[in-house]
Amino acid sequence: MNVLVGRSADLDYLTAFLAERGGTLLLTGEPGVGKTALLDAAEATETGVIRVPVAEYEAEVAFAGLNRALLPLLDEIETLGEAHERALRVALGLGAGPMPEPLLLASAVTLLLRRGSHLLIVDDLQWIDRASAQVFSFVARRLGGSRAAVLAAFRTGGSGFFDRSGLREYEVRPLDEQTSAGLLAERFPALDPRARDRVLATAQGNPLALLELPQALGDDLPSVLPLGERLQRLYADRIAALPAETRAVLLTAALEGAAAAGSPRLLDALEPAERDDLVRVDGGAGRVVFRHPLIRSAVVTGSTAAERRRAHQALAAAFPGDVERRAWHLGEAATGPDEQVAALLEEAAQSQLRRGDYQAMLATLTRAADLSPHAAERARRLAEAAYVGAEYMGEARSAAQLLAEARRAAGEADASLHYAAAAALVMLDSGTPVDVAHAFVLRALRTGEGPREGAQWMVALLAFFGGRAEMWAPLHDVRQPDLRLAMDLFGDPVRTGVAALPRFEAGLAAAQHDTNLDAVLNLVACGWFTDRIGVLRGRLLEAVHDGGPARLRLVTLMNLSVDDFHRGAWAEQAELVAEGLSVSAAPGTRFFRFYFWYHEALLHAVHGRSAECRARAEHMLDWAAPIGVGLAATMARHALVLEAYSRNDFDEAYRHAARISPPGTFAPYVPIALWVAFDLVYAALRTGRRHDAEAHVRAMREADVAALSPRLAILSAACEALVSDDDTLFARTLAMPTVERWPFDAARIRLAYGERLRRSREAVEARHQLEIAHAAFRRLGAGPWADRAEAELRAAGQATRTPAGARGVESLTPQELQIARMAAGGMTNKEIAERLFLSPRTVGGHLYQVFPKLGITKRAALRDAIGDL
Repeated sequence: MNVLVGRSADLDYLTAFLAERGGTLLLTGEPGVGKTALLDAAEATETGVIRVPVAEYEAEVAFAGLNRALLPLLDEIETLGEAHERALRVALGLGAGPMPEPLLLASAVTLLLRRGSHLLIVDDLQWIDRASAQVFSFVARRLGGSRAAVLAAFRTGGSGFFDRSGLREYEVRPLDEQTSAGLLAERFPALDPRARDRVLATAQGNPLALLELPQALGDDLPSVLPLGERLQRLYADRIAALPAETRAVLLTAALEGAAAAGSPRLLDALEPAERDDLVRVDGGAGRVVFRHPLIRSAVVTGSTAAERRRAHQALAAAFPGDVERRAWHLGEAATGPDEQVAALLEEAAQSQLRRGDYQAMLATLTRAADLSPHAAERARRLAEAAYVGAEYMGEARSAAQLLAEARRAAGEADASLHYAAAAALVMLDSGTPVDVAHAFVLRALRTGEGPREGAQWMVALLAFFGGRAEMWAPLHDVRQPDLRLAMDLFGDPVRTGVAALPRFEAGLAAAQHDTNLDAVLNLVACGWFTDRIGVLRGRLLEAVHDGGPARLRLVTLMNLSVDDFHRGAWAEQAELVAEGLSVSAAPGTRFFRFYFWYHEALLHAVHGRSAECRARAEHMLDWAAPIGVGLAATMARHALVLEAYSRNDFDEAYRHAARISPPGTFAPYVPIALWVAFDLVYAALRTGRRHDAEAHVRAMREADVAALSPRLAILSAACEALVSDDDTLFARTLAMPTVERWPFDAARIRLAYGERLRRSREAVEARHQLEIAHAAFRRLGAGPWADRAEAELRAAGQATRTPAGARGVESLTPQELQIARMAAGGMTNKEIAERLFLSPRTVGGHLYQVFPKLGITKRAALRDAIGDL
């Protein structure tokens, strides 16, 4: 390790950390205290080092820090798996696609560093951009047990986006007085004693100030030689002493982020700055690297507004083919409203929107609004920015501010349709009743200007939330193909779904290659009640892994949760629900929490957690009633139907199902009625309401529910079997081609068949059906249904063969058993995740599945449940 004056103890600490590697160390301290020198010493002695220089002006450039970190590792990226490689290439700007999901991206970086045993050194961590900080925050906690490490410097008092909580920190303190005096004597032996005393008093042990302040001293000592912001003035003075051409080139480089200096003449112009050790010039690459970020800041703050405008204009001219960079520089160069520049910025914003960079689009469009000379154009651009913020990003708070500005700009004019659509989302998040938001958007459709598609989609979404037929009526003449398809299949599939299926199938084929995720998600919604979400499951999983704005991410998680529940993939569903609840906790997306409350309640119900299910469902009903979210109330009752079944309370199950849609009918625009049709028929029969059961089966037949999806065809056939005396109908139902794709539905049908056979005294066949159902319920973790099947087996003459606990252990998958053993041994979810290279959320999802299989509800019961295993 290099020798640094007064830093032997710091170097010893650093050497010990580097010897053990496999972790993260943050050096903290005031500006100029010597953190960078310690990083330099580490870099000089270690191998596999990746040095990440961070610039303050790149803090708003997404993945700027990650780009600098990974460019030296481009060849190694190709050794990763396809998903990891794609995520990194998109984040680095080397590939096309939506922004990757933070967890996938962070996992890829972690894997890359661990494989190469790299030491990642990051200086001025407080200036790292938000996107990179999120990745580095994850990586910093995932290097244990490897030879990879992160060594970073963080300025005291800096905020930044990096999460330092829980990480190992080491404070680099100022030099003591004796060491400071020795350093001054060594570096500036001719310094006047009076000046030396003043420098020592002012520097207070700050090495940068000790080395820099004496260079600015003249014959007369200034009255004050302060640190902090005033130390930056020292750089400003040195910059001001440079030739005008040098300052101009420095300013251009500072504004473009240490960009290419350009021609040899411009590189030559930097010679005075390089000689003064303000910058380093890479002649081969034509790049300027500032020796310290403070210098770059000083270059900009020391320039005049006219100089900055000229630099931005020159940079705009340097990128004639790059619409976004040219527009940004022209926007910064503008001195007042300029419609030509505003239009160019709007063009750049649309380009950003197409590639899914919503944050950049929002900032660019807002700047376009600022430069709009006409109030109407300003209002329109602000409203569109608000719409992007609310619809794509879930930023209701910033959207609300933009809407207020747009309204002030518009004056008494009618609200634009962008304004209305954005305002509706803001209203929902603030607790406004759904019908109020619905009426507001409808009024804008009658009187407002702008594209009608977004506002019409918003009316449909609000109508779906409301769950009342009258809210759909204003859309009866919509001709927009995508919206019409969604209305037919998502709004009221019982009446319009079958006729729309050919259009849907054509859309599914095209969606496999559609790069517009928003359009794909609109199509996936049409698969909710036709059970075709799985056709686009690959696209949805890509969207989850690639991340993106909160709103689109939530919709993706909703779709996958629906598919997982019906497929019996309940462990994965629990993981998605946990993620959805986490994402929707933020302002701007809180309204959509009810989707995940619903799936949480469903999982509680099927796993036999009755109290938890009822509490969640009742909370949904209490939340939905005052704001008129009929959909949430219907979803809550669906969960309560299953919860009542879990207690064998078929009368209560019937009453909840009948409130969703009365027997013998399918209420218009209440499509979840399709999901409880089997429950309603079965409960009606179990409670002596045979007439109601038969009426509902007739309604299913008349509506041709079976034609909507293979799963609904199976359930329709099962309902026919329930009300028929012909037991062969059950056998035909269970022989249908796709029956095993829906394990919970299939097992419930087998249970009903086994019950019928037992009552008919056909004990052998009854036991066969009940054994298959019992095994399926155990695999799923549907404890109450497994208990019913076991009770029926005993009634059919089959004794219980093994203790309940053993059956539970036998039902665990190998990974579930491994996780259960670790948890029983006292390991936390985080520790298990690190050992198995999973996320803590995935571990939690597996344990969520393990508990009901073992018949326990607490972690403390794991040891007894799995025994010596």
